[in-house]
Amino acid sequence: MSGPPVFDRFVAIDWSGARGRRYAGIAVAECGPGDAPPVPVEGPGGWWSRTAVFDWLRAGLERGPALVGIDCAFSLPFAVAERGFPGRVPTVFDLWDLVESVCAGEPDFGGAPFAEHERHGADFWRAGPQPDWYCDPHRAAEHACRAEGLGNPQSPYKLIGSKQVGKGGLAGMRMLRALRMAEPERVAVWPFDEPAPGRTVLAEIYPRLFLKRTGFGQRKIRDGADVDAALTQLGSRPLGLAGAVSDHAADALVSAAGLRRLAGQPEVWAPPALDGRARRQEGWIFGVGARTTPAPPAPPPCP
Repeated sequence: MSGPPVFDRFVAIDWSGARGRRYAGIAVAECGPGDAPPVPVEGPGGWWSRTAVFDWLRAGLERGPALVGIDCAFSLPFAVAERGFPGRVPTVFDLWDLVESVCAGEPDFGGAPFAEHERHGADFWRAGPQPDWYCDPHRAAEHACRAEGLGNPQSPYKLIGSKQVGKGGLAGMRMLRALRMAEPERVAVWPFDEPAPGRTVLAEIYPRLFLKRTGFGQRKIRDGADVDAALTQLGSRPLGLAGAVSDHAADALVSAAGLRRLAGQPEVWAPPALDGRARRQEGWIFGVGARTTPAPPAPPPCP
């Protein structure tokens, strides 16, 4: 890639792995180049399902190339996930195929059956106190995010508590696989695919990263004035929302502006720690590691 890709739109999606037909936890925001504020995108009938997000993204390809950030893990820590592929060296696309084969009967790209599977779900902490065998595996991008002080991403294998991300990640993998298969010439999933001119690029985001860079630390944003304060720090004009704002909508709005702010920086697309394993298997969080030297060695792998 000779330089940063050029995009007509910047889209951020706060995602959900919940079971159901529509979810309060999904929010979408969009902005164009320049400094106009991002705007919320309302789902059909006022609610988003994962299938509705897929349909909206696919239809949006006609509007020009977009950088789409989705708040979900695009892969699993391969020190654990590769156990499902004995005798071979799998790629992330092999993992996506495996997740799809297990979850194909689950509606709306649901990923829960994979975590519940007798074999493939055996490494997920699903209930009760932390088991003795659970080692809290993380990907290199998650370690790098912590080392840079940009937040504390949860392990996709931890399905306990309000901050769990595993089922959302598995659902996201199914949706990404479907979109990539449906539009192979028009979408790229970074960093597994090389961005190309005219293609929409989908990237994993961690909204806390953008909030940290705007001075909000670990605090959630739930007020229009705070949304505007964060947008201003990211080079955007204020949106002017009044009163309460859901934290999901706030994450999407701030992340859309953050994507636009970072997209033109070459170092964001090639952070030092983005190695072959990340490009082929584990993926990367957009915006992590661009300001730092390679991440420190990860803790010992799970037994």
